[in-house]
Amino acid sequence: MTSPIMEQLKAQTPGVSETGGVVKTIVLAGNPNVGKSLFFNAWTGMYVNVSNFPGTTVDVPKGKFLGLEEEVLLKDTPGVYGISGFSEEETVAGKTILSGDVVVNVVSALSLERDLFLTQQLIDYGVQLIIAVNQMDEATARQLNIDLIALENLLGVPVYATTAITGEGLEAVKNNLDKARVGHGTPDIPPADQLRELEQNVGERIQIYGHRRHHVNAIARQVVVDNSKPQSVSQQVSQTLGNALLHPVAGLFSLGLVLLLLYQVVGVWVAGDLVDFVEGKLMLGEAPEFFVGVVPLLRNVVEMIFAPGSFFHTVLAGEFGVLTMSIQYIFGVLFPLVLGFYVYISLLEDCGYLPRIAVLSDGLLSKIGLNGRAIIPIILGFGCVTMATVSTRVLTSQRERTIASAILAITIPCSAQLAVIMALMAVAGGMKGWFAYIGVLTFMLVALGSALNKVLPGKSTSLVMDLPPMRMPSLKNIAKKSWVRTRVFLFEAAPLFVWGSLAVALMQATGLLTWTIAALTPVTESLLYLPGETAQAFIMGMVRRDFGAAGLYFMKDQLSPAQILTALTVITLFVPCVASAAVFLKERGPKEASLIVTGSWLLAFAAGAVVARLFSVISF
Repeated sequence: MTSPIMEQLKAQTPGVSETGGVVKTIVLAGNPNVGKSLFFNAWTGMYVNVSNFPGTTVDVPKGKFLGLEEEVLLKDTPGVYGISGFSEEETVAGKTILSGDVVVNVVSALSLERDLFLTQQLIDYGVQLIIAVNQMDEATARQLNIDLIALENLLGVPVYATTAITGEGLEAVKNNLDKARVGHGTPDIPPADQLRELEQNVGERIQIYGHRRHHVNAIARQVVVDNSKPQSVSQQVSQTLGNALLHPVAGLFSLGLVLLLLYQVVGVWVAGDLVDFVEGKLMLGEAPEFFVGVVPLLRNVVEMIFAPGSFFHTVLAGEFGVLTMSIQYIFGVLFPLVLGFYVYISLLEDCGYLPRIAVLSDGLLSKIGLNGRAIIPIILGFGCVTMATVSTRVLTSQRERTIASAILAITIPCSAQLAVIMALMAVAGGMKGWFAYIGVLTFMLVALGSALNKVLPGKSTSLVMDLPPMRMPSLKNIAKKSWVRTRVFLFEAAPLFVWGSLAVALMQATGLLTWTIAALTPVTESLLYLPGETAQAFIMGMVRRDFGAAGLYFMKDQLSPAQILTALTVITLFVPCVASAAVFLKERGPKEASLIVTGSWLLAFAAGAVVARLFSVISF
């Protein structure tokens, strides 16, 4: 027996059978930071990222709408202020919204005047709409009274109060999806069948936007009554702290502390203490009285089947054995470090600090053809360059996306690579080595961005971004977000690492690795002042960037601190991993992708040659 909701929905879509699979598509739409992802999480049982900055949702997460007998598809969309196609976010959101059968428009009770502009545009486009006025708990706390009945009558669509963070009101919205309808359009503008095309014309768009904004402002004045009292102590503290973090001096000082704390937490405690325990004791069994070790156990099993030194023994459990090396690196090094990094970044997101980093960095990034919004892909790049390259869609021009993609591909180490780098820094001069390494990468980033800014036509756009209040982070949200990100990353990285290690193991077993290393030895020795064996790390880096860093990690006892810093510079600036290269090809096209890959080779070895000579005269 079908539910009343589905009977009504099917009635709106003739010809859909009860057994025909997905019978309806419901789309979430709204401005950034209104809580759409919380609706998606609650209604699908899935998890998508919940953050306090735009660009979190760049693609369109999809999931089955739970709680209905029929199969209903729910889609989340990027947070946007309109759907006229001014950015990749607007294009993605607009196509998805206009293809949906029912749109749940989530608006914030704290900023109705702003959010209702998108609402009215959706109504003007003839969308079947239902509205969830979210964050009602905060509106009540601030004594903002919203007349929801008047709002429903003025807009002509159903309106429901919700507090998504606690789940309040979400069930009411879900149970009344059949009531979605087209509302009252903006007076004195063309009908929906003409409007979309007209809004692509700048002159027409300005007139239409003016009418719509005037109409929305009038609605907001009628339905919102501000009876707010003076701010509470906690609100005053939040506002004062938020403003202080934007101050040019205090903000930059706090950013420096945040980065130093990142080094201490991830670079020292996790990369040092935790990795030593997990890799040394659990993986390698360096304390036999504690645990014999996973890797020795695996090696013993392999040796029971294949003789040491044989082809299959070399491939499975040799120096670069696909079993032993993969297990040791993925679980002993990669997992704890990636998890530690994501916990730290999730904490910064949840407390509302990341958007302030964007504002602080806007002035600097504008000098290399970007704006502060580009700090979001750059920060994400320290997690995964592949993921960050996709997120460059949040930038509003092709020019900015090209600059950001090149910077990500060449100068930003991903978290897997950074994890190994942090572990190597323990034997490469510590804090002094970090300053040298960061200094080189910063110089390369600025030089590359400045060059592209001068060569590419156009100029950077202005930064427009909402700043959420500073708040106490939710430990539950941080834990869930960090775990999901780490799990997704490892599911993506582990197979590539296994295949990469298999390729290297086969090269070693067949002698190809020795031949290739010998061919590159003159380059590494004469140009980079490195042992010829480091060539194998560069070869592995062609498969995956962190795989090359792992090769250096296993050679750490053979290299001096200066040689480690030189090698890390080359590995970081070297070609992006296979997955990232594929994304560059998809996002930027074959011409730009080939230029990025070729340029990374040239820059990596040129910079390596310079720093090798510089570091050789500096004591670490």
